[in-house]
Amino acid sequence: MTTHAPVLDAHKSHSEKPKHYLNCSSGFWSWASTLDHKRIGLMYLIGTGLAFLAGGLFALLVRLHLWQPDGMLFSNDQYNQIFTLHGAFMVFLFVIPAIPGSLGNIVLPLMLGAKDVALPRLNLLSFYLWLSGAVLAALAIVMGGFDTGWTFYAPYSLYTNKAVVTIGLAIFMLGFSSIFTGLNFIVTTHKLRAPGLTWFRMPLFVWALYATSLLQVLATPVLGITILLVAFERLYNIGIFDPRLGGDPVLFEHFFWFYSHPAVYIMVLPAFGIISELVTVHSRKPLFGYKLIAFSSLAIAIISFLVWGHHMFTSGQSTYAMFAFSFLTFFVAIPTAIKEFSWVATIWKGSIALNSPMLYTLAFLIIFAIGGLTGVILGSLNVDLHLHDTYFVVAHFHYVMMGSIALAFFAGLHHWWPKMFGVMYNETLAKIACLVIFVGFNATFIPQFIMGSQGMPRRYATYVPEFQPYHSASTIGAMILGSGVALMVFYLVASLLTGKKAMQNQWGGVTLDWMSPTPPPLENFAHTPKVTTEVYDYSTLDLKSTQTPIG
Repeated sequence: MTTHAPVLDAHKSHSEKPKHYLNCSSGFWSWASTLDHKRIGLMYLIGTGLAFLAGGLFALLVRLHLWQPDGMLFSNDQYNQIFTLHGAFMVFLFVIPAIPGSLGNIVLPLMLGAKDVALPRLNLLSFYLWLSGAVLAALAIVMGGFDTGWTFYAPYSLYTNKAVVTIGLAIFMLGFSSIFTGLNFIVTTHKLRAPGLTWFRMPLFVWALYATSLLQVLATPVLGITILLVAFERLYNIGIFDPRLGGDPVLFEHFFWFYSHPAVYIMVLPAFGIISELVTVHSRKPLFGYKLIAFSSLAIAIISFLVWGHHMFTSGQSTYAMFAFSFLTFFVAIPTAIKEFSWVATIWKGSIALNSPMLYTLAFLIIFAIGGLTGVILGSLNVDLHLHDTYFVVAHFHYVMMGSIALAFFAGLHHWWPKMFGVMYNETLAKIACLVIFVGFNATFIPQFIMGSQGMPRRYATYVPEFQPYHSASTIGAMILGSGVALMVFYLVASLLTGKKAMQNQWGGVTLDWMSPTPPPLENFAHTPKVTTEVYDYSTLDLKSTQTPIG
């Protein structure tokens, strides 16, 4: 299959130093009221980054508590609250909004040759809804916390005396933020593409964000309705999920997972888009199977609505339903495998640059392969009955969510950092941090696969002593992982103060985002770019003309 990418009219440089989006205005209000997609993306980056660090701190506390079989730090009630905070912060405040809200907001209009997103005021509102949800989540902690796990399973979420309604309202607001972002990206992709940028000349990161946006708009309302029903059930004893009032708690699971499995792909599809961009740029080679990857994103979005029941194999559903959900679980692996094989085929015999973005990309390919294969294992009925609700599921979940999505996010962050800020981070420290994170992650979760296969249940605050070696190894791995993340935060922040000037086109990319000045001006391009040929064609790139220092 021939693969293509856009070659464009490069933006002409000017002798004078143009103002860019970071210095075009100053002051708190200029940022708080900004309609510029890049500034909104940076505010998302800071907010979701802080949520990630908070969620990571809660994870370290959980692992430290589990160092000893009888627990080391907390009572059982406190452990449940710390465990819930880790899951809720990571899922709702980081993993779902991080890539679309930050990198998507910054890069999508640049890749389309647009001056901004189609609905800039809605874009700002989506950020403030996210911020309001984060504040409410923090308020719920002050009001006594919440201890239901991030899944809020009924009937426990109906009986506990914690601040479930408050955190439910927070998630409701976060859901609206997600929907508004998805609507904005759909309209922007349809209406603001540069002249000549046809659907099959669009970068694959745009395709991934487009498929993600469809999921956000279609699936998120189900979560909002479910959370509202839980709130009404707690406040007015309606009897929807409460078995004491004739309700059905399994109905809650159906509602929750009907949203939450598409939500897995809301999280992972943008990560796929990042990896698709990075493997071609840093291998200096056209992407293998461009159209297959584009269509596989849409296929994943569609099939993801049909597989929620594989989370409920032990809930008493019929044999025929379990068979159907098991088959669909295997089936959704096909478009996912298309992506993995296409990425590997692109790297094969490419001119690979082993810089930090590419190292994170390679780490992603390994981690995601493990996460995907263990998912197929859990999709098998007879095996899942043994592994359900064990640490095997915890490890699989983190290989897909934390390992794959966070690594792709880190890869994209390192890739577009020079474009966003016009400075380069310390490449040596970046490579060291990538290695430490990769080693720490595997050291954390490989022991969990082993103890899960031996029957260690998840969510328990205490455990029998025979599992202590695995828990101790996992805790040491978490500390290594945390040190790698801390090193990454250090050199990225330090680069803003002492970093060297980045090149105009730091990595030699051929998509429209690299044709904009670095950092981009407020309007992105002085003139609307024109796309004249196809996608990812590096033979047309004049590196000498784009690899000049800025400033």
